[in-house]
Amino acid sequence: MTNNIKKKDQSMLKKISSNQLFIPIIALLLLAVINLINDPSFFKITAGYNNAGNPVLSGYLITILDYGSELVILAIGMTLVTAASGGQDISVGATIAIAGSAMLRVLCGGNSRPDTIQAPIIVAFLVACVVGMLCGAFNGMLVAIFKIQPMIATLILFTAGRSIAAWINNNELPIVPDPKFSYFGSFIPGIPIPTTVFIAAICLIVIALVLKFTNLGLYTQAVGINEKSSRLNGINPTLIKFLAFVILGLCVAVAALIKVSRLSTINYSVIAKDIEMDAILAVALGGNALSGGKFNIWASVLGAYVIQFLTTTLYKFNVQSDALAAYKAVVVIILVVFSAPKVREYMANLRKSITRKKEIA
Repeated sequence: MTNNIKKKDQSMLKKISSNQLFIPIIALLLLAVINLINDPSFFKITAGYNNAGNPVLSGYLITILDYGSELVILAIGMTLVTAASGGQDISVGATIAIAGSAMLRVLCGGNSRPDTIQAPIIVAFLVACVVGMLCGAFNGMLVAIFKIQPMIATLILFTAGRSIAAWINNNELPIVPDPKFSYFGSFIPGIPIPTTVFIAAICLIVIALVLKFTNLGLYTQAVGINEKSSRLNGINPTLIKFLAFVILGLCVAVAALIKVSRLSTINYSVIAKDIEMDAILAVALGGNALSGGKFNIWASVLGAYVIQFLTTTLYKFNVQSDALAAYKAVVVIILVVFSAPKVREYMANLRKSITRKKEIA
């Protein structure tokens, strides 16, 4: 009887530890414990008012939800690109600059300091979506049709993207005069939760519905696992890869709306700098294979919040900005190594070996 209970406990533990969400959840819990020990006020959420007199919630957790939402949106597209192509898009930050610059061009027209916006915000956003999807289509064409390795293909926009963004607005920094534009990156009057949280939730609902009611997820995994076999089964690998990059371009446009609306302007050289690295790390921390194939969007979402939780924690510990990347890299490397299939397989075999020795003894 006792042996059966032990076997059931071991089986349950094995099932939990082998789940793809295990590593990001453990990482979140570990970061939470560290902050709880260091400063319990880290988890304090305060109700207050912003400069406009509207009620808002503030605190480190709200900051994580707020800025983590941008990363969540990008992680959705990056997960699909990684699963389908077995590579990553390193031009995400530069494409945000391009889409954001195009949005400002529509809103401000040829005047960098207009008295009123020159077009409805929805029109400017749709233009940004088209621009983002065109950038994604360009990358997708190079990868899917010309068979260029994804990181090399996206290096083009990574290098030239910010210059293109500056050229769109004649190297000027337009400022949107309408305060309503800032709502997308801050708070809607009367709602104390950051708007970015709702935008990220909408994106997650949309992609969940798409994956549920279409074969996109199945086809993406099939292409990533074995492109030749998927073609023999009637799937068009070229189309799937191309579509994955276009979807990422759409996610980039949404992130650009949030980024630009936070300040109602843009800094071409700084906006979304290195955010593509965080998006890739979010996918990796979610336990998704960077070589392509099977994926889990929700694991990537958790990975995105782990990255933002880690970033906020490092700021809380007064880590200098120039050293932030180094600290983050060390922690992320440890988490990625432990989430690697090879390491998890080794740990499982080690656990089996220890269990057998105990049974023999």
